[in-house]
Amino acid sequence: MSAIAWSAGQYVKFEDERTRPVRDLIAHIPLASPARIADLGCGPGNSTELLVERWPGAEVVGLDSAPDMLRAARERLPAVNFEEADLTVWTPAEPFDLLFANAVFQWVPDHLAVLQRLFAALPAGGVLAVQMPDNLSEPTHRLMESVAQDAAFADEFAGRSLRRPALPAPRDYYDAFAPNAAGIDIWHTIYNHPLQDAEAIVEWVKGTGLRPYLGALPGARRAAYLDAYRAAIAAAYPPLADGKVLLRFPRLFLVAIRA
Repeated sequence: MSAIAWSAGQYVKFEDERTRPVRDLIAHIPLASPARIADLGCGPGNSTELLVERWPGAEVVGLDSAPDMLRAARERLPAVNFEEADLTVWTPAEPFDLLFANAVFQWVPDHLAVLQRLFAALPAGGVLAVQMPDNLSEPTHRLMESVAQDAAFADEFAGRSLRRPALPAPRDYYDAFAPNAAGIDIWHTIYNHPLQDAEAIVEWVKGTGLRPYLGALPGARRAAYLDAYRAAIAAAYPPLADGKVLLRFPRLFLVAIRA
């Protein structure tokens, strides 16, 4: 996760669309007045801002491993404490009532075990709330890999895959938390985002899923890869009646209450 050069500026180009799952996840959190909240993988602070608005009396801490994200978050919310942290090993020094994570744990190796460890650190009645993209089967991500496997990029990718692991099945999450949970809610939502054109889809994924692929290429080769990827995306997402395109985006949600 920390090896990817995350860009706050690129990420917030589609802030409204990226923040919609944050609102949906917050709406399902059964806490009236948590005292301490940790926003895990807070990014540029868009999720943190909504947590502060929802629970203004709580102490909210934002954690991220990317310096550019933390810089943007601190500029956005100067009154909030933002800390650099590696979620693969981070454990709260003091208990939090809510551990909130929007679109970060899909990047964490063996994230189910990490989430179990964090869940165990919650006090009774504490909540773990997580949202992760579940979109590896969508054309956006299938085409990242197929373009990388093209003979034109054989030297750079040498047959290796940069595709992140697929999420476990919902039942795996349930079984992982059920022994210590007072309640578990797991669901999928499929968002259909109207975007201006196929180029907008490319710009969207340049802020997230495409970054490992671009980071593996020298600067002079990135343009060639992007050209090939743009052409593939344009073919996979034909224009709608008004000229826009529809980006289908499945996401997995989890809310678990500590027993």
